[in-house]
Amino acid sequence: MKKSRAFVLFLVSVLWFLITPLYAQDIVILCTGETHAMIYHCNCPFEPDGGIARRATLIKQMRKAHPNTLVLDSGGFFAGGMLDEYSQNTDLDMRRSLVNLKAMELMQYDAAAIGDDEFNFGGKFLEEAIRTTKLNFVSVNFSAENIAPYIIKEIGGVAIGIIGATAAYAKQKAGELKFNDSKPAVKQAVDALRQKGAGLIILLSHLGESEDVKLLKNIDGIDILVTGHSFMKEQKPVVQIGRTLVVRPNWQGRRLNALTITLENNKITNYAAEEPRLSDQIGDDPEIKAVLPACFADFNCTQGDLKGQCSNPGVMEARCLFAQPAKISLLIIAPAVCRVCDTETAIKSLRRYFPGLAVSYLYYPDDKSSSIIKDLKIPFLPVYLLGLEVEKENNFDTVREGLEKRGNFYMLKPETSGMSYLITRPKIKGKLDLLISLYDKNAAGVLEAIAEFKPAVHFLAVAKDTGFEASKGNGEVEECLRAVCVEKYHPELFFDYIRCRSKHIDSSWWEDCLGSATADTIRTCARGQEGAGLLRENTALNKELKIMFGPTYLIDNQEIFGTQGIPSKEEIRKILGRE
Repeated sequence: MKKSRAFVLFLVSVLWFLITPLYAQDIVILCTGETHAMIYHCNCPFEPDGGIARRATLIKQMRKAHPNTLVLDSGGFFAGGMLDEYSQNTDLDMRRSLVNLKAMELMQYDAAAIGDDEFNFGGKFLEEAIRTTKLNFVSVNFSAENIAPYIIKEIGGVAIGIIGATAAYAKQKAGELKFNDSKPAVKQAVDALRQKGAGLIILLSHLGESEDVKLLKNIDGIDILVTGHSFMKEQKPVVQIGRTLVVRPNWQGRRLNALTITLENNKITNYAAEEPRLSDQIGDDPEIKAVLPACFADFNCTQGDLKGQCSNPGVMEARCLFAQPAKISLLIIAPAVCRVCDTETAIKSLRRYFPGLAVSYLYYPDDKSSSIIKDLKIPFLPVYLLGLEVEKENNFDTVREGLEKRGNFYMLKPETSGMSYLITRPKIKGKLDLLISLYDKNAAGVLEAIAEFKPAVHFLAVAKDTGFEASKGNGEVEECLRAVCVEKYHPELFFDYIRCRSKHIDSSWWEDCLGSATADTIRTCARGQEGAGLLRENTALNKELKIMFGPTYLIDNQEIFGTQGIPSKEEIRKILGRE
């Protein structure tokens, strides 16, 4: 009998081990919203991301990697209206909306909420589009055929209730469609879903984020809320309000919001959020490409640096026509030897405006480059000289402020192109200058990395007729005055002092960084004319080079460059040639 009971207990423990993982599982929720039928990638100079063909590829990849995946949209997927920066005319906007809707169908969205922009072309257009599209559309607060207040979707054995809510101001575009108050309607839907056994409740809300916050204060039971009309510039993709996770979809679908939640006994015990970019590293899905016109407008037509014209926009017969760009000469004069010169960035930037750029180089100090530099009185390198034919280009006015006419050229101003080599300064081999603010967040790390190279340190203060100015005000000026006095009276302690102060810049106990030095001597110097004279001498290089920001480095009294973040000692050694 005892053996039999022991066997039963063993069997129960094994079964419990096998069953327990079923109560803890991951579900991935992919979200979009406010896409405004952005069917192509954006025409952005930085991160030209987005597009439905890339989105479809990424969704397929995510579904393959994570079988328990939901794909949802919180509304605003139609073109037109105030928020659609690519709006053209009613006919083309309607066509673009239908292409976007077809793509969502092919991507097999699990549910989509109805936003106010879905009424941009009237209620009848929306109803017909919904009738002919095999998608689940949800909204609790207006009634129409083929639109449900909510749906229940089973994912990995979990019943997930998905509710939609539409902003009341959609009434202005909706014609005869009837609207209800969203708050009681959402509460009623939450209660109904719980009674039907929903283990997780998601609200796709197009009410606006301020209304969402009010809603969550008054209604319990919403596990996840996906917003619409959330346009904060620097926003986290997911925030938590009470027990509810609030997902903020990326504008125009340039990124895909991916929320991974861990469910244990129908409770979210953990979550992780990411926003993978829809970059050009993601290929176009062939199924979407088959229903996607080549273009709706000229700005959809790009081919490398070429820009074309859209023929038959918005239909499958659409084509992008490209003409050969006008040839624009660009002469670059660069030093024959330069450790920090980079011309590719400037060339790439110019090609965006002048795709027919024909680039040639001269290397200083050969005779031809020296002659041009002398004639045009150029004090820095690399220098970028565009031919006068650039005046005829459509984009000339766009870049005009960044150019300066010199002789038979248009020269890129140094504040536009940057400068790496100062011709007029004599070469002093081995000399290293560092221009820096001790208040820079990376100052301590930079000073640590460069200490062994023993740079001459210049502080980023500006000498005025009376006194000084610095970006952090009088506190920074006083810090600079003390530092130059330490350098005069205790040069052996100077670098340790500024490293110490950069680590504790908010502390008023500057004396703690002096070590064995006498604070009275430094205080007297910093408060008098002696300190002011020392700081004017220290900042003379900044004034001469017109440097306002740092850290900036001057090598051999000629080559100049800046860094972002904290460089490693190995990087500095490589630049200085001291490996």
